[in-house]
Amino acid sequence: MVYLRRATSIVDRYPALAGVDLEVDRGEVVVIQGANGAGKTSLLRLVAGLLPLSSGECRVLGEDLGASGGTLRPASRKRIGFLGHSALLYEDLNVVENLRFQVRAAGLRGWESGMCHASEEALDRVGLPSRMWHVPAGRLSAGQRRRAALAALVARKPELWLLDEPHAGLDSRGRALLGDIVQDAAGLGAVVLMASHEPEEAFLLADRVVTLSGGRVTAVRESVSERSGGDSTHVA
Repeated sequence: MVYLRRATSIVDRYPALAGVDLEVDRGEVVVIQGANGAGKTSLLRLVAGLLPLSSGECRVLGEDLGASGGTLRPASRKRIGFLGHSALLYEDLNVVENLRFQVRAAGLRGWESGMCHASEEALDRVGLPSRMWHVPAGRLSAGQRRRAALAALVARKPELWLLDEPHAGLDSRGRALLGDIVQDAAGLGAVVLMASHEPEEAFLLADRVVTLSGGRVTAVRESVSERSGGDSTHVA
């Protein structure tokens, strides 16, 4: 599902990624850790087709980003859900309107007929109270915005989840719900790549923990969760 070999990305003459090797199979949850500036967000953005591949190999959902100039075809982008640091919500649209807009923008077929029910299911799943569904996004708290953005991924059911600090702004209940959502997605065969500074929450979900430093993978810790059982570490 995700394959990188010596993948580098140069942004403004700076090596945001400096030779990353990583393979992720269907149904895996991989947590990316590292200090600020280690390349965590850059890695997610490269896989999402939002950063250029300067050299090396990068294949995402079977598509070769080297051959495509670093961009993903629309058909592939529909299969990816990206949750960045900021919840990309239109301030003047309410929660339901934002959710429906994002699903329409993804071009998902067959969703229109059950849009109302599917919207409610997704918002229930992320624990956003119904009284907030018709509140403009600009009036939401940070945690509520995070839940609203996560609801769009729940509704879309992407094959590849790219989560950048997904626990940020969530209370303990929200973090527990996020864990359930991630495990459900992986159980259905999705790939989850998660950059996180929250080891207690994130590592419990992981099949592998990948450490980045200086834009490279420096260590991989495998089988750290109850899902996979056992524990082993090796240096990349």
